[in-house]
Amino acid sequence: MSFARTGLRTLRSLPSAQVYRSSNILNQRRLISDEARKLIDNAVQSNPLVVFMKGTPEAPQCGFSRAVCQILDVQGVPREKIVSYNCLEDQELRSAIKEYSEWPTIPQVYIKGEFVGGCDIVLGMHQSGELENLLIKEGLAPPLPEAEPASKA
Repeated sequence: MSFARTGLRTLRSLPSAQVYRSSNILNQRRLISDEARKLIDNAVQSNPLVVFMKGTPEAPQCGFSRAVCQILDVQGVPREKIVSYNCLEDQELRSAIKEYSEWPTIPQVYIKGEFVGGCDIVLGMHQSGELENLLIKEGLAPPLPEAEPASKA
């Protein structure tokens, strides 16, 4: 039996929802332009901290983007270390970043070329202390000063 017929038989044995979902993902991967993929690749590979957001760190245009910027501020990340891309200014980038990361929402945070997550993930990491550890480890935030031992009176 030919490979093509075997593959077709395999697809027919899968639930139709799974076939639709898989083919939809493949179609989306083809929709992102080479230019957009190159822009995103260059951004995340050549900068230690990248935020794809609505607005800018100085003027966020949505609450989730504002929350991510506030979390980075609380963590002590200097603004000059944040490279941001305003997805409201470029509709192609806005849709391409979602396909690139396979994450449906904006903002999106990348550290050292790795996708960290959106606002909900960053918030959870912040609350657990995991984000602080990652930012310090990657040299994006200063380490906290050592606590002085309590003196005995």
